[in-house]
Amino acid sequence: MPATFYDAFMMCNAEGAVLASPLNDYLKKAMVSLHKKIIGEYSAFYTGIHSVVSKGAFASIEGTPISKIDLEWASYEPDNINDKENCIVMLRNGTAADVPCNETYPYICYKKKTARMTFTNECGTVDEEYTLDSRTGSCYKLHRVGYTWKRANMICQAEGGHLAIVNSNTEVQVLKDLMAKYPPEVISSPAQHFSIGFHDWGENGVWFTVHGQPLNESGYSTFAKGQPDNATTYDSSGSHCGGIYRTGLLDDVWCTGRNIPFICEKSPDSLIATDFKYK
Repeated sequence: MPATFYDAFMMCNAEGAVLASPLNDYLKKAMVSLHKKIIGEYSAFYTGIHSVVSKGAFASIEGTPISKIDLEWASYEPDNINDKENCIVMLRNGTAADVPCNETYPYICYKKKTARMTFTNECGTVDEEYTLDSRTGSCYKLHRVGYTWKRANMICQAEGGHLAIVNSNTEVQVLKDLMAKYPPEVISSPAQHFSIGFHDWGENGVWFTVHGQPLNESGYSTFAKGQPDNATTYDSSGSHCGGIYRTGLLDDVWCTGRNIPFICEKSPDSLIATDFKYK
């Protein structure tokens, strides 16, 4: 799925990988080979080479400066149109061009194969932070570093799951027990509530899970007293996404504008490929 450079970076990072760059001839050949398999109109894909951090100082995600990367530029490239082209794409023929980082292109995530990648845990992933709870048969992971709800949803999907959906009183207790393992002092974001998988799908006050089920039919829909309040503190459009307090009661949170911790859920059989992934 084509993405901006920033979203591609985040998706690869969530998978424990990096946005691939042609750091040597082997990587370059692998990237070009993968790219040729795509079906669609796109003739280019993002590399991890950028100057987002320091204007004009191009380097790969890993920090390798462009001067040490053997790039073959396409005709009339780089051209830095309007002084806004801070990212590097690779074309089907292996040549490179500079583009604005907010344009969308396919991308490739890369990580080196290690012994740890030869097995998966009971949750069907190499991510040891996912744990299976026998009470629900689902696996859960609490992210202590906060992101906006929308970014958190993307990260859970990249990990092969989704923002946690509460389907019963039993599952409420599962999430309460999980949150109790992480007191506020070990969380890097405001920790009174956590993002989970429901939002109003554009209809203020009409709540659905991220799987499209009406919240009042999902098995649990008990909000805290005074909630939802559609607060506009951090997002002028209101709070249209879902959260849960440590008490297990629900809250409406901001979809953007506020970073809070979040909880992902995945099925034990949702395996994730652990080698090159083509997007």
